[in-house]
Amino acid sequence: MNFQMRGEAVVAAMELADLKLFYRVLHSHLAEHEELMDCELLHDLQNFLHERARAEGVDGSDHGQWDAWLGNPAGSSCARRDPPGSN
Repeated sequence: MNFQMRGEAVVAAMELADLKLFYRVLHSHLAEHEELMDCELLHDLQNFLHERARAEGVDGSDHGQWDAWLGNPAGSSCARRDPPGSN
């Protein structure tokens, strides 16, 4: 992994496995750090990972497939993530 400054931006080259780990950790702490919900980095990372997953034949709308692809095969189901009446 490496970082380079380009003007005011930082360009990074990272391993896909590291990006998945970073996403899993950030996503698991959303309830504790609500400001992450508006974090452009998290949104861009999620979009990038969804694109990669789709390219590998993963249905990102299937939480089981998505979790397994991210490296979290014991991920919770949709019902557990979003309990009835939580919306």
